[in-house]
Amino acid sequence: MAAINVGRVQVTRDPDRCDIPYYVAEFVEREVGTDLNCLRKLGKLIEELSENKKHLEEQVLTVSSEVPKRIQNALKNAEDSKKSLNQLLEEETVLFDSINSHLLTAQPWMEDLGVLISQIEEVERHLAYLKWISQIEELSDNIQQYLMTNNVPEAATTLASMAELDIKLQESSCSHLLTFVRSTVKFWHKILKDKLSSDFEEILTHLHWPFVGPPQSQVFGLAAPANVPEIYNNLETLFSQLLKLQTSDELLTKPKQLPEKYSLPPSPPIILPMQIMLNPLQKRFKYHFTGNRQTNVLSKPEWYLTQVLMWIGNHAKFLDDKIQPILDKTGSSVNARLEFSRALVMLILEKLAADIPCLLYDDNLFCHLVDEVLLFERELYATHGYLSSFPSCMHILSEETCFQRWLTVERKFALQKMDSILSSEAAWVSQYKDITDVDEMKVPDCAETFTTLLQVITDRYKNLPTASRKLQFLELQKDLVDDFRIRLTQVMKEETRASLAFRYCAILNAVNYIATVLADWADNVFFLELQQAALEVCADSNALSKLQLGQLACMESSVFDDMINLLERLKHDMLTRQVDHVFREVKDAAKLYKKERWLSLPSQAEQAVMSLSSTACPLLLTLRDRLLQLEQQLCYSLFKIFWQMLAEKVDMFIYQEVILANHFNEGGAAQLQFDMTRNLFPLFSHYCKRPENYFKHIKEACIILNLNVGSALLLKDALHSASENRTILDPNQPSATAVLHELGVYKLAQQDVEILLNLRTNWPNIGK
Repeated sequence: MAAINVGRVQVTRDPDRCDIPYYVAEFVEREVGTDLNCLRKLGKLIEELSENKKHLEEQVLTVSSEVPKRIQNALKNAEDSKKSLNQLLEEETVLFDSINSHLLTAQPWMEDLGVLISQIEEVERHLAYLKWISQIEELSDNIQQYLMTNNVPEAATTLASMAELDIKLQESSCSHLLTFVRSTVKFWHKILKDKLSSDFEEILTHLHWPFVGPPQSQVFGLAAPANVPEIYNNLETLFSQLLKLQTSDELLTKPKQLPEKYSLPPSPPIILPMQIMLNPLQKRFKYHFTGNRQTNVLSKPEWYLTQVLMWIGNHAKFLDDKIQPILDKTGSSVNARLEFSRALVMLILEKLAADIPCLLYDDNLFCHLVDEVLLFERELYATHGYLSSFPSCMHILSEETCFQRWLTVERKFALQKMDSILSSEAAWVSQYKDITDVDEMKVPDCAETFTTLLQVITDRYKNLPTASRKLQFLELQKDLVDDFRIRLTQVMKEETRASLAFRYCAILNAVNYIATVLADWADNVFFLELQQAALEVCADSNALSKLQLGQLACMESSVFDDMINLLERLKHDMLTRQVDHVFREVKDAAKLYKKERWLSLPSQAEQAVMSLSSTACPLLLTLRDRLLQLEQQLCYSLFKIFWQMLAEKVDMFIYQEVILANHFNEGGAAQLQFDMTRNLFPLFSHYCKRPENYFKHIKEACIILNLNVGSALLLKDALHSASENRTILDPNQPSATAVLHELGVYKLAQQDVEILLNLRTNWPNIGK
């Protein structure tokens, strides 16, 4: 074995090829290794390897014999498929030739058959044409028979059927058939309409229609004839029959339309029986309010507007009690009173369209017309329930030329009104100055009149039919607010030297009131709708940034925000000027108080009773007088802002100019605390429950200055220790803030407290 080991050669594997010697050497090494006893296994290994070799050879023989068979089968299948494909191609060629031959043979037949089919279709069209003619003639004959037997209701029903046929044939290209149908409908419609109209007018005459007086004075309301039931039965019958002619009447009669520039909403024609009922009123209207009649005056639009309102009111009860039940019985959705009103309003619209061009450039006449139209609209909607979806006078006023003129006139008269408001002697006096409960805002007359003017403008344009027109009026209102703000600013500048005077305070109250009113209006549903409309307009035109659009959409801002911000800025500037003025007076009055000998005042124990420092009297008197004066002249909300701003300034002034500028013995600290807590703070107790909260610097400084000596020493040590611990970060030691909070000091910082402690002079001789 030693010889074997010596002769053993190290076999390495070649990675670029299948190295059999390497695998054999590895196998022997694994199975035999260096153990000599394992050589006994060689016989068994040789047998196993021989069996594996034999098994592998059998597999190779099997595979080598099967592969050629599979290839042969595949080739055979391919040849069979090729033969089938060739056979199909031959059959396709034969079939193609057969079809072409058949088509050539059948071509004459197809041509003959096509001619026959065309003839059949032509005959069918002729037959359908004749059927339509027959159907129309049959309906026409039926109408004639019904009229001969005086069966008018059936004749009207049949005419309605014929009118429906006319509507069905509208898309047909048979012009002669359409002409025949239309002429037949027109022929019978005229006969039936004339007959029913004359009978209906006769019934209306018996009823004394139209009613020229109020319902109480109408004849049938006072003494009804014995044949009234029969008259009303005939009224119902004729009204229903005329209603059946509605379809044919709409086919034959084109309603009078105003030009498209007025953008009237689409509305159905007035029902036929109502047209007949309205004929006498329309004649009266045209007689009195057109041509050269004395009642047709451009300066008196209220005459025809009032007349129409009277007619609507006079006939309302009759329409509700007598006509509406007939409509309900026939299944119609028409409201009798609204239909009557709509027809009369159309007369008004025609009249306005004719008159407005004649007075467009006469400001007084045009303004008067607009005023009367708005009053008419308000009465029409409020009293008679007219619908906003119907054509109205506002559509005429919204026509571009007329609307721009309206805006111009509105602006002109509003500016004139503003001039008169501000030039009035009572402009800055409140109307309710003697009524305490009402005069909380202390609103001067000019501000109240101006907001009333804005409200009136809103009422005038709120019923305009389109949001774009309303937005134009909103811009006018915003321009007026800005103009009024500028005027107030100009008057304010004239009064700047007397910023505590009555007029200056009145201007401030006016600014505050207008800003408050605009903020309230911003939450009004009408202006919220305008805000949404403005949002849509801005989104389409990309006029605003995404942030501004988002604020508008989320209702974080309003349509008046720009105006409110400008007014708030003016209010703040004016209040600041007043506070500064009073503060200057306070500082002048406090000169002696600043020089008080705080270092040598007697202690509290040495005085029988503590009293106010004589040098503090001018300061406190100035504060008291100015607070009382401005409380009377400013509204509550403004005065609250004023005294809080003033208190903040006084707090810092006394803290910095009096306290930090002096040293205090025990008596001086006690006197300062007495002056502040018993005299200064109570001046403001009328306006809040805890005035000391508005003088935190003074209050806390007094706490520090008036600590007894022991507490002051402990406080100094605690603050010193806290400063050292802050660098060491000792969690067991309390912080300076916690120490100060225990004493009630929250506003002053640690450094401020240390400065105040150093201002004390009553320290013991030993120690700090």
